[in-house]
Amino acid sequence: MPDNEAGQPSGKDQDRTDRERDDHDRTDHDRTNHDRTNQERTDQERTAADLAATVSQLMRRLRVASPQGALTPSQRTVLGRLANGGPATTAELARAELVRPQSMRVIVAKLEELELVARTPHPTDGRQVLFSLTEYGVEAVASVRHSKHAWLADAIAHRLSPEEQRTLAEATRLLQRLVEE
Repeated sequence: MPDNEAGQPSGKDQDRTDRERDDHDRTDHDRTNHDRTNQERTDQERTAADLAATVSQLMRRLRVASPQGALTPSQRTVLGRLANGGPATTAELARAELVRPQSMRVIVAKLEELELVARTPHPTDGRQVLFSLTEYGVEAVASVRHSKHAWLADAIAHRLSPEEQRTLAEATRLLQRLVEE
């Protein structure tokens, strides 16, 4: 069909022009969304890497601040798990910490040697034993936690402005959401 008097395409030509424009607009929109998605992904990956490095540094600082410097991170984690969750078998501890049972037996044996944990027979399965904190273990966990919390509270109070402290409190809530299962 010929162009109308205003020089505009009409009929089928107009429909084709509209479809071509729509396809072009959709392609531009898709490309923009793709670019934005890639940028967002890159930003998220950068944030994830920065966060992982910062958390790792914070954990090292907290370990240094605590009086149980002779304990390995794995030993500290097991003590914390027993303090929070109560008595457990080596198999339960190994599953919770994502290590082999043999590795957990070595960790628990050292904690037992240090008199931080004690073994008792399992109440329903005579083949297993439960490990729990000794009185000394409870005191050690409390001391470690107090030292860590004191160091961190002091660092927050002296290194961050009140506004930054509020931001950190909000970020802490967000981090808690990330680790919830």
